[in-house]
Amino acid sequence: MKLNIIADSSTDLPEKYLKKISLAPMTLKFKQEVYKDRINLSPQEFYKKLKSINYSPGSAAPSPGDFLNLIKKDHDNFIVAISSALSSSYNNAVLAKDMFLKKVSESFVHVFDTLNASVGEGLIILKLIELREKSMDNNTVINELGSYIEDLNTFFVLENMNNLINSGRVNKIVGKLVNLLNIKLLMGRDSKGAIKTYEKIRGSKKAFYKLIDYIEKYGSDFENKYLGIAHYDCYEKALKFKKEVEKRFNFKEIIITEMGPTIATYADRDAILISF
Repeated sequence: MKLNIIADSSTDLPEKYLKKISLAPMTLKFKQEVYKDRINLSPQEFYKKLKSINYSPGSAAPSPGDFLNLIKKDHDNFIVAISSALSSSYNNAVLAKDMFLKKVSESFVHVFDTLNASVGEGLIILKLIELREKSMDNNTVINELGSYIEDLNTFFVLENMNNLINSGRVNKIVGKLVNLLNIKLLMGRDSKGAIKTYEKIRGSKKAFYKLIDYIEKYGSDFENKYLGIAHYDCYEKALKFKKEVEKRFNFKEIIITEMGPTIATYADRDAILISF
């Protein structure tokens, strides 16, 4: 059967890859204004809009109906959702799957909890496409991709904590103290897909190179892997990171992409997130 990949819009990948999948949009709320991520609000428009406000916009997961509208009969449907520890997107996708299969019981639908976000979700999609191109059956794809998800590493460094503070995901006093002392938190996902602080680093430059050190610390078999770099409005910084990585590691391919509105809501300008 033909392949139909559905992902929520917290997935970050260059446009040439996003064109190959169907996106269930997150909802972004600016007080009285409501937008659908990447539908009527592009990353560029979001960045511009965010500069004009002093608060963090709210976000909501795609509804079961959003996913349901994208599932196709006579296709192998794979849904890729942001970590269930961060959003209700995965649970809503499972509801959509159950609703669809009640009506079309002979179809195939599988939902992956990626335990990830941003370009981490994106790399999972690229791996899914790669596995299907090897003509693997669906059960083998599920098992192989499940192992890939467990082994995937994601880390990020924020230049400041304002958006996380405003969104309530970081204690206000702690966040302001971190900003004041120029402490950068090197953060990443834990085994359950929640956000974990790995290290506190003084200064942007040290944090930048420590992030590269983490590739060596947690990675292996680089020549057979992608490195994904997602940035918030700092392409030159991401490009420099790519060049520094290439001096030390031989990845199969390094992909640079901008953070979409959903992820950027909780990050801030000059943020870098990597997955490998």
